[in-house]
Amino acid sequence: MMQATQQKHFTTTFTVDKTPREAFEAVTDVRGWWSEDVKGTTDRAGAVFYHHFKDVHRCTVQITELVPDRKVVWRILDNHFNFIADQNEWKGTDVVFEITGKDGGAEVRFTHVGLVPQYECYEVCSNAWGGYIDGSLRNLINTGKGQPNPKEDGDIPVHQQAATAARAVRTESAVA
Repeated sequence: MMQATQQKHFTTTFTVDKTPREAFEAVTDVRGWWSEDVKGTTDRAGAVFYHHFKDVHRCTVQITELVPDRKVVWRILDNHFNFIADQNEWKGTDVVFEITGKDGGAEVRFTHVGLVPQYECYEVCSNAWGGYIDGSLRNLINTGKGQPNPKEDGDIPVHQQAATAARAVRTESAVA
């Protein structure tokens, strides 16, 4: 049975002048573009890893699909944000990286299946993903250096600062 309305999941795509293999290796180097504090294995199907950013965000992620040089799929097993009411928004969603060869380089398509505009975290989360994917991951692929969240005692990257500012605005609006 087909649903009457189509949900718009967050997605972004970019191309690089690197091979699909180089793009795939960068995607699976989660500490190189998302957070240096990730715990666990990030490059093996079935593996589980843990992400956290201060007291703002923590999640448990399982790698459900890993096709070398082509695709990576994560399932969010558990998630907590300190700035939303419904803590189930990310639980059970999938984060999909699709890599294809394009014009001698690679195209990386990122989709967070289940992160939809109706969710309270959509604006903050889509802005943060945009910074991590279009900025940090792309830079890791192109230059070998991303801008992941540093270990807890480090400086906060610019894209995380923007998400923090958006959360502050949402909190002020909710209080007003």
